[in-house]
Amino acid sequence: MTRHALLSVSDKTGIVEFAKALTEMDTIILSTGGTAELLKNNGVPVTEVAEYTGYPEMLDGRVKTLHPKIHGGILSRRDLPWHMEAIKQHNIDTIDMVVVNLYPFQQTIAKDDCTLDDAIENIDIGGPAMLRSAAKNWKDVAVVCDPADYPNLIAEMQANNGALSTETRFQLMVKTFTHTAGYDGAIANYMSSLNTDKSHQNRQKYPQILNLQFEKVQDMRYGENPHQSAAFYREKDMPSGALAGYKQFQGKELSYNNIADADAAWECVKSFEEPACVIIKHANPCGVAVGKDLKEAYLKALQTDPQAAFGGIIAFNRELDVDAAEEVANLFVEVLIAPHFTEAAKAVFNRKKNLRLLEIPMGSQANNYEMKRVGGGLLVQSADTAKAMADKLKVVTKVAPTQQQIDDMLFAYKIVKFVKSNAIVFCGNGMTLGIGAGQVSRVDSARAATMKAAQAGLSLEGSVVASDAFFPFRDGLDIAAEAGAEAVIQPGGSVRDQEVIDAADEHGIAMAFTAIRHFRH
Repeated sequence: MTRHALLSVSDKTGIVEFAKALTEMDTIILSTGGTAELLKNNGVPVTEVAEYTGYPEMLDGRVKTLHPKIHGGILSRRDLPWHMEAIKQHNIDTIDMVVVNLYPFQQTIAKDDCTLDDAIENIDIGGPAMLRSAAKNWKDVAVVCDPADYPNLIAEMQANNGALSTETRFQLMVKTFTHTAGYDGAIANYMSSLNTDKSHQNRQKYPQILNLQFEKVQDMRYGENPHQSAAFYREKDMPSGALAGYKQFQGKELSYNNIADADAAWECVKSFEEPACVIIKHANPCGVAVGKDLKEAYLKALQTDPQAAFGGIIAFNRELDVDAAEEVANLFVEVLIAPHFTEAAKAVFNRKKNLRLLEIPMGSQANNYEMKRVGGGLLVQSADTAKAMADKLKVVTKVAPTQQQIDDMLFAYKIVKFVKSNAIVFCGNGMTLGIGAGQVSRVDSARAATMKAAQAGLSLEGSVVASDAFFPFRDGLDIAAEAGAEAVIQPGGSVRDQEVIDAADEHGIAMAFTAIRHFRH
């Protein structure tokens, strides 16, 4: 039974209702400052900590609960007679539940006008001390740091004569240590990002010490290969519309490679405003298209490389309807992603029990950090959110692109961003025609793209070409022009830019520079 509970919260969501439920089970409430005042004003019997300890809150509230009568009551082990004798000798009551959430440090530093003093004053000291003390003594003390847990805890206590199970207390302990670690990590990240002037506005984008927290979603059967173990983790505060927020409706458990490829498909398809379809195989797009509806977009995307699409990952950026579903059902697919599926579309896939259906809400937020492990270290960068814009294009050839070519070039440049470097993409009429990915030279990527188009029986006459980085020599552009391309979009920036521009003029094709490179290793 919970005889004494200490409640001291910054986020007061649900605390009055929780405290009332505790008192109905004859729990004596201890509380501090604003929490105590709120409870009293709502008719909850409460003893203030200052009254209980005999010491007032002091130093502008910096010292409230740092007292032996508090921590002795929390940390005393009920199974050790000498512990119980010690607290009895000093007139200390056991505290059976600690309900604490912390000063809003993260919310404070998110404000543009935050100062170092603001940040310092929003570093909680007594709160983490109580949480960690209670978590350490979890066998005897229930520790609660999340208001979302209040209803379930009350329900369990009401069903068990005011008690919580050992398993519940253990899970609360784990959650609490995770919470305090994240809180301390946020403080360390912030403080180590400050420059010598200690200015909030001039702090570094990348802190000297980087602390990150991820929650395990699942263990996996294996990693990229069967001899590798693996697990999938979700970011605690993941961006809206991120893959990690998926909801799976049917199919086998996602594999390591499924998730990696699904992320590539989802990030690519989100970049289009029109109804779009992206088909991914081994982390590379093998077909991308837009259309008047998803059925048309899918059928166009499939034309690029129907052989590679077999066993691939397909993503749509609209609710998947039955017309598109019936077309997709004709192909073996590992994972199918959409913001939503109609019930009729789901019914189409009922007979394909192994197909994984994922719903992910649309969203445009990017990851705060992109990370790649290297031996003994971690490469960290910002997400590639740069976009080529029509009014920012620099036409460098004698022939200017038509409006249709500009539209196709911008379409192609969205796709080339998601193709492994070196990358060359031929497009036309809102669809990919040939994709050259991951070659060690750009000319080889151009050859691979034309070969893929030929295998699919697609003509490159009148197409546009996107290159993820500049052409170092004219040979790649020559291949594109000889295949039938009439416009090229690329970043520019090579010492041989003029040589490539001259080649484009010789072929009579248009070329525009974006000044935006999209390497993807």
